[in-house]
Amino acid sequence: MTRHFLDLSDAGGDALAAMLGDAMERKAYRAGVPKGAPDGDVPLAGHVLAMVFEKASTRTRVSFDMAMRQLGGSALVLEAGSTQLGRGETIADTARVLSRMVDAIMIRTHDHAKVEELAHYADVPVINGLTDQSHPCQIVADLQTIIEHGKALPGLELAWLGDGNNVLSSIVEAAGLMKFNVRIAVPEGYDPDMRYVSRAREQGARITLSRSAQEAVAGAAVVVTDTWISMGQADSAAKIAAMTPFQVNEALMAHAASDALFLHCLPAHRSEEVTDAVIDGPHSAVWDEAENRIHSQKSILRWVFGQL
Repeated sequence: MTRHFLDLSDAGGDALAAMLGDAMERKAYRAGVPKGAPDGDVPLAGHVLAMVFEKASTRTRVSFDMAMRQLGGSALVLEAGSTQLGRGETIADTARVLSRMVDAIMIRTHDHAKVEELAHYADVPVINGLTDQSHPCQIVADLQTIIEHGKALPGLELAWLGDGNNVLSSIVEAAGLMKFNVRIAVPEGYDPDMRYVSRAREQGARITLSRSAQEAVAGAAVVVTDTWISMGQADSAAKIAAMTPFQVNEALMAHAASDALFLHCLPAHRSEEVTDAVIDGPHSAVWDEAENRIHSQKSILRWVFGQL
């Protein structure tokens, strides 16, 4: 049966733990190795990943390309506007064609239903590189970063500030799978997708919602935020005004644990959701987090190909 990675629950907790272990081992192996050099075991030699982009990308595009190179395979980029998808070819027909030509497909798009349709008709693994609903690849890198900084996941207290967006949905999903807790502080009208919240609670995670940034951050081991205006959204003065009390700044970080980590999936809108003093400060692990996109996605790729 073809393995797809559309959400973290497609893999489950045991597989996610295996991915994290593999990602950290492969990262350690590459210390001092040129970035373009392949891993010694080249586990995906001869494999090709098609990367379909309907949304702009820096980290997802570069990290998947580098992941395939280091695993011994290759990747090709399909910009939707320059392919037949942009001229009305159906997702189903695109899936059928690409399945004959490549070994896996990663897609970054707006509508989660497109990813589900692509997976339904594809005969090769499909990976969700981001949709408006979720961002599972990012969260595997986030979990890797948290562990690397000496924090165990079970029982971890993570605080989320700002918008109840796709990244938060995947964090909440991860909480249910890996048994940590999420304190969500968002303004009224910007609550998270309650389907993910309900499922995580059923799995034993403590997911709390608050309108107070300080309440959410108090004693937290990890503090996470994201841009307030996501790609494709109109720049809303009203939304920014509602989000302003949830900015992550030095005063807010002072309420977290003394060794708390700050994470942000990037790109950051400095002086909006986070200040320079925090993102460039001693609590920040955002650059490790960005680098870990390569290593975590290598493990996601290995999982969809049945190697983990």
